[in-house]
Amino acid sequence: MSTATTAASYFGAPALAAGTPTDLLIIGSSQSGVQLAVSLRALGWTGHITLLGDEDHRPYQRPALSKEYLQGKVQPDSLIFRSNDYWIEHNVTLVRAAYIAELRQEPDGSGVAVSSHGEEFAYRRLALTVGASPRRLGLEGTELPGVLYLRNADDAIALKAAAPEATDVVVIGGGFIGLEAACSLHDMGKRVTVLEVGPRIIGRAVGEATSEYFLRQHRERGIDIRTGATLESIVPGPDGRVAGVKLGDGSVVPAQIVLIGIGVIPNTSLAEQLGLEVENGIVVDANAVTSDGVTLAVGDVANLPNPIPGSEPGSRVRLESVNNAIEHAKVAAYAVTGRREEYAGIPWFWSNQSNLKLQIAGLSTGFDQTVLRHDEERGKFSVLYYREGRIIAADCVNAPLDFMAVKAALSTGQTIPADAAADVSTQLKSLVVPA
Repeated sequence: MSTATTAASYFGAPALAAGTPTDLLIIGSSQSGVQLAVSLRALGWTGHITLLGDEDHRPYQRPALSKEYLQGKVQPDSLIFRSNDYWIEHNVTLVRAAYIAELRQEPDGSGVAVSSHGEEFAYRRLALTVGASPRRLGLEGTELPGVLYLRNADDAIALKAAAPEATDVVVIGGGFIGLEAACSLHDMGKRVTVLEVGPRIIGRAVGEATSEYFLRQHRERGIDIRTGATLESIVPGPDGRVAGVKLGDGSVVPAQIVLIGIGVIPNTSLAEQLGLEVENGIVVDANAVTSDGVTLAVGDVANLPNPIPGSEPGSRVRLESVNNAIEHAKVAAYAVTGRREEYAGIPWFWSNQSNLKLQIAGLSTGFDQTVLRHDEERGKFSVLYYREGRIIAADCVNAPLDFMAVKAALSTGQTIPADAAADVSTQLKSLVVPA
């Protein structure tokens, strides 16, 4: 994650001559942007690719930022996606520190992207892999030194630099990022308090039983987690830096670092400039093509038809996961080559929180029955979700075999009978039957 300049910096394949359009301009050097370029080369597509990133870093992996990188277990260079030689050999021009402020596009999909520095990038076709940005907290004191977010490399660098001097940390938000960082900071010897305004932690991602399990486990480890928290303000100390978070009852939770993780908002401003359909992300069809019929939108920013086989017709989802970024980019790559391959797969997610490895298969929305598999002796915990007698998803904690069995059943349109699944001594893969 090396840094260099304040203006757009090129590396990889040589840049095209000024005014010469690249065959595909990918805005966003994210997981999905990198995967789109890599997939196109794997398919044999030979057009020139320009990959723009708005950060002054080489393209890197984000999941480790809240865990291994923060704790110093991995070095920055190990997070880099591809070597510079790869981009040179595959005729991909990478540009960093290029924030695109304006798009001028023709009806055929060609156009020009203009950076905040005034640099222009002409293109024949455009792909938006622009991801999402942290949701900002509307609270007095968020501008204080020591109040941080964690989404990108610069955020992680700032948090890691601040951590050695901190004794107390408050994490606002009990989602994946907040809890992962809270666990990392707790393992680094910090006193950590998590403030979640909702009734339970990770409530958007898992069911009530899984939320309660994580709450109990984290509290037993010594992390102070408070749900239903009422936030009044973030307060400064005598030095002008953050000193704590004031709650609705007037009490102040001390903190030298306040980390805010309250979700993300898809980056749709460029799509809106182009007049593309936007609704909780950029609306795309099953081939990752936007409403103009030409432009692509991929990854976290894309609102796509529900890819789960047998899902309700017309249902749509926006998925925030590495797996989705990779698989959706592959679909987009096919679209660039003229091949129409619909995205049809099983969404899956993971979150590592200290010694708890959560793996989620499928989407539990609309479930009407759950089955709990809890093997306390071996520290395994799974919740299986059913709708009308058919399995639709599972939350699996330290239970990779359960996760793989459910994911395989969903991928093949099969199910696992609920009445037999509760027996933790039985491997789920032995119970899979036609739906």
